[in-house]
Amino acid sequence: MFHWDRIHKHEEQVENDIYDRVQEYVLEFFAVDCIEDLTQSQIDELESFRNNDLNEYSVMQSGFADVITQWENDQEYDDV
Repeated sequence: MFHWDRIHKHEEQVENDIYDRVQEYVLEFFAVDCIEDLTQSQIDELESFRNNDLNEYSVMQSGFADVITQWENDQEYDDV
């Protein structure tokens, strides 16, 4: 019977690659050095793109969600 040992490691690598690609593109597009430098307005643009332009089954969904979550976490940390 077919079996794939440690498939979760491969899935994790794919998820990391998607995050890296989205992060790189977003940083370049908005001309910022890091995710925490994005503004609320820019995050709103990303959320709008994710919700309205990406297919709900797009593999890129997770990358955008992770970038947005990273920004939100950075904002919470800054507020402490």
